[in-house]
Amino acid sequence: MSFTKPLPKFDPRTIPVIGVDTHLSDVPAHAMTPESLRQRFRHPPLWTPEHSVEKKFSDREPALAAVLIPLVMRDELTLLLTERADNMTTHSGQVALPGGRTDDSDHDAVDTALREAHEEIGLDRTHVEVLGILPTYVTGTAFIITPVVALVRPGFALQPNPFEVADIFEVPLRYLMNPAHHQRHEHEFEGVLRQWLSMPYTGADADDSKERYIWGATAGMLRNLYRFLIA
Repeated sequence: MSFTKPLPKFDPRTIPVIGVDTHLSDVPAHAMTPESLRQRFRHPPLWTPEHSVEKKFSDREPALAAVLIPLVMRDELTLLLTERADNMTTHSGQVALPGGRTDDSDHDAVDTALREAHEEIGLDRTHVEVLGILPTYVTGTAFIITPVVALVRPGFALQPNPFEVADIFEVPLRYLMNPAHHQRHEHEFEGVLRQWLSMPYTGADADDSKERYIWGATAGMLRNLYRFLIA
């Protein structure tokens, strides 16, 4: 996502964990199949998002944006994520969902998410089956983000934009939908106590043993997906 306001300069990995949600149930495997997700979005339950509005970092004008939550249909569903390039002026090096600011030419939030995913990582719309959207998430920099959940048919060829994306990787959905991997943090900045989640992930493959530190808005939107699926 291409945001214009930098976040506070600190390494979130240095902020202590104040709690882990091991007391919550994980989403059962049968609820994380493509057909189960299709049915869930066709007939959504009554539920309440847990994370909706972050505390503001600035008084900038609100701006619309959208991200894609791309679930790849492998033997088990995986979530496709990016690592932002180090030369980005905002959120450099952070794990993110493909997406960004809404253009005037976009028809709706779905159009924004699909366009941005194609521009950032080369994901072609023909491989994407949109399931639905989750409630908007407002960042501390006043971006009003619509998360668009979609299934992605394997066989796609990705072409990351080197000016925006340093890496593309996948995380098993079952890992992210298990609250035992959801860590809670809080930190005071400019006199305001801010709270967020992190979901650190290290691949089991020896060729991909790098820790992927998922946190902030990305983790908040994934937590809302968890609440939607567990409701």
